[in-house]
Amino acid sequence: MKYQDWASLDRHLAQVWGCRICPTVEPPPVAARPDFWPRLMLVGQAPGPREVVEQRPFAYTAGSRLFAWFNRLGVSEEEFRRRVWMCAVIRCFPGRAPQGGDRVPSPLEIANCAPYLEEEIQLIRPATVLAVGQLAIKKFLPENVPLQERVGKAFPVSHEAIEFDVIPLPHPSGRSTWLVKKENQELLNRALELLRGSVGWRETFG
Repeated sequence: MKYQDWASLDRHLAQVWGCRICPTVEPPPVAARPDFWPRLMLVGQAPGPREVVEQRPFAYTAGSRLFAWFNRLGVSEEEFRRRVWMCAVIRCFPGRAPQGGDRVPSPLEIANCAPYLEEEIQLIRPATVLAVGQLAIKKFLPENVPLQERVGKAFPVSHEAIEFDVIPLPHPSGRSTWLVKKENQELLNRALELLRGSVGWRETFG
């Protein structure tokens, strides 16, 4: 597979958009194509209803918070979207949870969507992966440990002979109370500084 194989990436995107494997989610799948070949990959949990309509990951309130973090590093939302591969553990909206908020994807839904992420890692060969929220973090760091032991650190990962660094971030959802604690805000600040110095960020944004 040659580097910057846009034809293969576009064929892959067409497969993702056409997927209807899971009867329990609300399609269509969300997949966004950047303007530049990405060296940085962001993996979230799952799109919400706004993301499905707009076909843009992190298009609503959680996105506002997320892009405010990157803006602190001098990168606008528009520029980030143009240069970063943004995806999720599952690509369709899982629906609402009975207790409110979005439903957490089921193990079967996660397994059905897993090959798409695997293929993207093989096609893109990212230098740095941003894992946003526990579900995404566990895709790369499967040990079940608290968020406080993940955020603020970078983890070298070897995945099917492709090596990259994983930088975990908390989920930017307004329902999350994790960032209420000052010590957790300091961990986020540390994670953003690690991101600024990462290979993927430097090769993407100079």
